[in-house]
Amino acid sequence: MAPFVLQPDPVTPVREGNIDVYRLEGNEPAPALVFVHGGPLPLDLRPTPRDWPVYQGYGSAVASRGLVGVTFDHGFHGLDLIEKAGQDIAAAVERVRSDPLVDSDRLALWFFSGGGILMGNWLSEPPSWLRCVAASYPICPTQEELGDVAIAPAEALRRAGELPILLTRAGREQPDVAAAVDAFVRASADAGASLEIIDVPDGRHAFDMVDHAEQSRAAVERAIDWVGSRLRGGR
Repeated sequence: MAPFVLQPDPVTPVREGNIDVYRLEGNEPAPALVFVHGGPLPLDLRPTPRDWPVYQGYGSAVASRGLVGVTFDHGFHGLDLIEKAGQDIAAAVERVRSDPLVDSDRLALWFFSGGGILMGNWLSEPPSWLRCVAASYPICPTQEELGDVAIAPAEALRRAGELPILLTRAGREQPDVAAAVDAFVRASADAGASLEIIDVPDGRHAFDMVDHAEQSRAAVERAIDWVGSRLRGGR
C-alpha cells in the first residue's frame, strides 16, 4: 500500500467486474493502456492490486493525459496458474476493446514485476491493435523455467517484429532479476527487436512505490509519455 511516486489528480474509476476503467469525460473513443500487475500473489490478499495506490495512481495519471487507463485483477496466484492468468489478461483486453469509448485499434499493455512472466505471449506475433508493450522491473524467466505453460519473454522477441517495447530497469535490482533482465536485453539485440530502455540507476525493485526521488518520478513520467506517443502514433 505504499504511495505512488507521482501525485496526479485522482480520477474515480468505473468498476466493471474485475476491471477498473479510468477516463475523463468525453464522447470520443480514446486509446487505452492496460496495466498488468505482478505475481504470484496470495489468493486471499486484500486489498487486491487494482486498489493499491500505485495502480490507482497510474490509472489517474494516464487518464489526465486523455487516455483510458485500465487496471484489473488477474488470477496469477501460483506458478501452476500462469496459463489461467494469461486467459484473464486476454479476457480483460477484449472487454476493453469492446468499450465504445475505447479506440479498439490502439491499445498498449504495461507489465510490472512478476507480470513480466505473462509478457511473452503478447510479444510473440503481436496483434495489429497492440501499439506497444512496456515493462517495469519485470521478472523474465527462461523457457526452461516456464516449460510449456507460456512463452518466455526473451524467446518471444524473435517474433515481436517492429512492436515498440519499453523496458524500465532498476539499478539496485535484485541480482537474480537483474541477470534475467540483462539476458532479455541481449536477446532483444540478437532478435533485432525495437527495444528502448529507461534506467533508474538508484532505483530498487518497485521504485515507483518505494523510492520517492526525482529520478523515479522522471522515469515514470518519461515512460507514460513514451507509451502515450506510441498509442497516438503509428507502429
